[in-house]
Amino acid sequence: MVLIKTLRDTLLTPLQSVSGIVERRHTLPILSNVLLEKRGNQMTLLATDIEIQITNYASGVGGDGEGAVTVAARKLQDILRSLPDDREVSLVLEGSRLQVRAGKSRFSLQTLPADNFPRMTLSEGDIRQFTITQKNFRQLIGKTQYAMAAQDVRYYLNGLMLLVEGSELRAVATDGHRLAFASVEIEADLARQEMILPRKTVLELNRLLSDNDEPLTVTLAANQVRFAFGSIVLVSKLIDGKFPDYERVIPQSLRNHMTVPRQTLMQAMQRAAILTNEKFRGVRVVLGDNALKLIAANAEQEEAQEEIEVNYGGEAIDVGFNVSYLLDVLNNVHADEVQWSFNDANSSALVTLPGNDRFKYVVMPMRI
Repeated sequence: MVLIKTLRDTLLTPLQSVSGIVERRHTLPILSNVLLEKRGNQMTLLATDIEIQITNYASGVGGDGEGAVTVAARKLQDILRSLPDDREVSLVLEGSRLQVRAGKSRFSLQTLPADNFPRMTLSEGDIRQFTITQKNFRQLIGKTQYAMAAQDVRYYLNGLMLLVEGSELRAVATDGHRLAFASVEIEADLARQEMILPRKTVLELNRLLSDNDEPLTVTLAANQVRFAFGSIVLVSKLIDGKFPDYERVIPQSLRNHMTVPRQTLMQAMQRAAILTNEKFRGVRVVLGDNALKLIAANAEQEEAQEEIEVNYGGEAIDVGFNVSYLLDVLNNVHADEVQWSFNDANSSALVTLPGNDRFKYVVMPMRI
């Protein structure tokens, strides 16, 4: 039976959007597969790793009948990628095999029963919902996600905390050495609710969302969240844990403030970073009257020194930071200038955007 007959890109585009979460090696072989389902002229593709599930669909798909099958996601994707753009592709079910036909090319793939494919459904109960533009949500997580921990034993740090309250949506990420906070207005009036999105979910959303004003509908359940945008629906479990009190981490009263062009500071730090110690990535920040020096050195006693003019008239300060943490924030905020605030060499520094109280980045100093 010819299950699906369509152009290569009609199948490849939704497959690429769902297959990002598929693990190459899994204890359950079926989790390496994508579920292909055909109903009428609509095709649905679904992938899951048990924690996250992504669904996408395409309309106007030809074929002889209806049905569902699971097949290796990466293999099917690689086959389709290798074919010419405008090639017509047929997926033919032959017993336990799925044959991919395109021109004179033939590929026979092993399948597993669709009935065995695990599906996630949003839990019933107290469900809340709000809508935001894809662009605004993508910018919100873009300003914060780089501060998530990667493999911390404090599992709740390996994710992004979203907090909705009234008409405000906040995002917070921290790895214990730095913290990023951003917020945005939403058209809603919701009771306060916190949720911690897993790192993988955040990275997938950053990959899939577009920088446009199309809507993203977010549905919150007790231990799950669903994101629906365009033809994509992403359902994710939440991390069960208590996120740190971020408001206590953000310093409230700092004496010394410096304003500097973001691009100038970023380029100077990139140059200084070349000669930092590969493991510790430390750079000295020396502030004086309207001047900022960046000094880096490594175990081979090589040294880099950069000096730039800044708008600063506070106390002289000599403080060390991990240059990677500073470059992360400069790379991910899109403003002409940043404001950097300090008390002294032993306390956390605060990076903000002039005239914008919806973004804050806290970074702890390090001994050099």
